[in-house]
Amino acid sequence: MLNSNEDVLKILFKISDNLEYEVDKDGIVTILEKQDHKVQRFFRKLKFRIPEYKKISMDQYGSFVFLQIDGKKTVKDIGENLEAKYGDKAHPLYERLLVFLNHIDVNCHYIEKINF
Repeated sequence: MLNSNEDVLKILFKISDNLEYEVDKDGIVTILEKQDHKVQRFFRKLKFRIPEYKKISMDQYGSFVFLQIDGKKTVKDIGENLEAKYGDKAHPLYERLLVFLNHIDVNCHYIEKINF
């Protein structure tokens, strides 16, 4: 159980092992979600044009944060890097950062906590 804000800032995340993604020349991350459900495979056999991957592109802030996640940088480190790059545009810094990290962890399973 997390006790304080200090504990939250010490969390380490890593990118999930099975996640596929691309990074374009501008540093924008596109998540590739394989569409491999049996219903999708069935309709592909019937020659329906269902893409093999669903592509989800992040904005510049999300891409920057995502590319910082390496299993070594804490939430605090990522926040400091985000503020150094984007300044006041990143504020409210940790409120937004924690909502984003929680979303891509809990809802999307793109990342996972490795130290709590």
